[in-house]
Amino acid sequence: MKCEVIIDTGCEEKVIIHANSRTKLIDDIEALITSYDAKITGYGENDIKIIDPDNTVCFISEDGKVFALCMDERLRVRERLYAIEEMLGGVFIKINQSCIANPKMIEKFEVSIGGAIRVVFKNGYKDYISRRQLRHVKERMRIDI
Repeated sequence: MKCEVIIDTGCEEKVIIHANSRTKLIDDIEALITSYDAKITGYGENDIKIIDPDNTVCFISEDGKVFALCMDERLRVRERLYAIEEMLGGVFIKINQSCIANPKMIEKFEVSIGGAIRVVFKNGYKDYISRRQLRHVKERMRIDI
């Protein structure tokens, strides 16, 4: 695959991909580009921050509220979980009904005796992968559990 970058200060930024067929690489490039401009606002106790998806561990829904879990803080988000998932363009993985995870922030997977799989994130947060999402997570992470 060839890559060509043309710098022209007078034109609008645009990415064009010429390919024989749609591949996983093209899907990943498209997801990266669409998530690059995603602006999500997080509300702390005394401050308001723009959340950087690359530094976010996951987005969770608890008691009807959505939170962004970052490495060292938990921020309230006004958007619904499905809207955040659409905004991020497939960069994050839905691991269950109430959590979408950043694959880059997954530290390890733990398998229980009963077969349940728990995700352990780099910040220490743990959550389970639902049976419904297990196949999708395995494909995206390229793992065989």
